[in-house]
Amino acid sequence: MRASWQERFAEASDVLKSSQRQQTVVRVLDLEIGGSDFITMAGPCSVETEQQILSIAAHVRKQGARVLRGGAFKPRSSPYAFQGLGLAGLKLLAKARSETGLAIVTEVMSEDDVPLVAEYADILQIGSRSMENYTLIEAAARSGKPILLKRGMMATVEDLMRSAQLAIGAGNPNVILCERGIRTFDNALRNTYDPAAIALLKQISHLPVIADPSHACGHRELVPALARIGVAAGADGMIVEVHPQPEKAWSDGEQSLSFDEFDGMMAMLEPYIALRGAANRTLVGRVG
Repeated sequence: MRASWQERFAEASDVLKSSQRQQTVVRVLDLEIGGSDFITMAGPCSVETEQQILSIAAHVRKQGARVLRGGAFKPRSSPYAFQGLGLAGLKLLAKARSETGLAIVTEVMSEDDVPLVAEYADILQIGSRSMENYTLIEAAARSGKPILLKRGMMATVEDLMRSAQLAIGAGNPNVILCERGIRTFDNALRNTYDPAAIALLKQISHLPVIADPSHACGHRELVPALARIGVAAGADGMIVEVHPQPEKAWSDGEQSLSFDEFDGMMAMLEPYIALRGAANRTLVGRVG
């Protein structure tokens, strides 16, 4: 890596690649994030009912997902919107894991909730609204569970890396970075997707990077195309929202894929993921 990158992001030195650290692989249950496999995380925005989460878990597992996402605690823009099931939602996620073998990622919103969420989840998500909540990040890092760190809505790549540096500095090297779109002057979509950030992070950081095409656009018909772009940019995986009846979802139904749409996207991505794997093997061969 060029010295200019080292100088530009000097405040996040532990996040940067070095001769000793080329790629961090985060191990969760029986899978590796940041390794040779492209890891799909899929599930609903919110855990709603036992039937809902178990049916989603079974379906996405059958289609190749390795991690189940689902919100038990929901940071909503409106105080009148559904705020999540809390502990009951965590218990339903744990039941889905026991029935499918999927790892669980769910958001933690408060440092006081870290012990409870860490008891049930395999990966603790720090959401975009909390990316600069350093007290929360430190508490989550000290839990020992891997951290999925989403880029803030107004955050630069450097801001994201500083937050990752904080987690690593708190003793947790298992940090996964997530590009989920940022707010710009353009309001045609929910956010402005930044695949260049994925390419940059893969160039300069040893941490795994995943794409979130659902929040990046906010419209389910665009999610497959943005997922494909994420693969092409070099992402190690993706996190997408899936619901059996998106029009009846308690939150974020407009960006959630139906089962058929998820199946179509996964089939469409197969050749692109295969090309990514071939490219990675070629790069490893050259380095070796």
